[in-house]
Amino acid sequence: MYKIIVAIDGFSSCGKSTTAKKVAENLGYAYVDTGAMYRAVTLYFIGKHVALTNPREVAQALSDIHISFRRNPQTQVNETYLNGLNVESEIRKMTVSDHVSPVSAIPEVRRAMVAQQKQMGRTKALVMDGRDIGSIVFPEAELKVFMTADPVIRAQRRQAELLAKGEMVELNDILENLKKRDHLDTTRAESPLVQPEDAILLDTSFLTIEEQVELVTGWADARIARLNRLSEAHRKV
Repeated sequence: MYKIIVAIDGFSSCGKSTTAKKVAENLGYAYVDTGAMYRAVTLYFIGKHVALTNPREVAQALSDIHISFRRNPQTQVNETYLNGLNVESEIRKMTVSDHVSPVSAIPEVRRAMVAQQKQMGRTKALVMDGRDIGSIVFPEAELKVFMTADPVIRAQRRQAELLAKGEMVELNDILENLKKRDHLDTTRAESPLVQPEDAILLDTSFLTIEEQVELVTGWADARIARLNRLSEAHRKV
């Protein structure tokens, strides 16, 4: 069976991570949430008061950071660990959301994370979501999906996520945060958020998670089947 890399990029709160997790489960593939990696770096920078304009401080901080993912045996969900500590809840808070784009725009940060991400994809059979997976990390990915959605709908989804975790945030504050992040993500010099030419555009504004998962899983199955047929035909030549 041919193994592929599924690269899912797009704006925040479009359902990327949830969809990617479920697609990985359907395919029996590993899943990596790169957004969580940048959030973990941001959490560390905030805690250590790292000056983003000081290259020496940034480099020292990055050398002290180790990020890993472990599956929670009770929820069966991968959770983010920063230097051995579970930070899954902390990295989802608005304090991190407010700072993650400036941190992730730092060239040294992106290069460090991209290097780790490329290492993770050496054996393929991987679903990875983020901002630059199809364009920078895995331009050779067999399936690329670019997700978008109406900004107001994205803000409502984000508000519901925060409320479920006991964090009350005004919708307008979330919407402004999303707009700011979108601008920073799409205009930064290092690995900006762009839709790769060969990526499938998926607008999730009026799709359920189940519908998103069904679409992406179907696209992945079709790519795998096609590659298997080509591989078989090549062997017969």
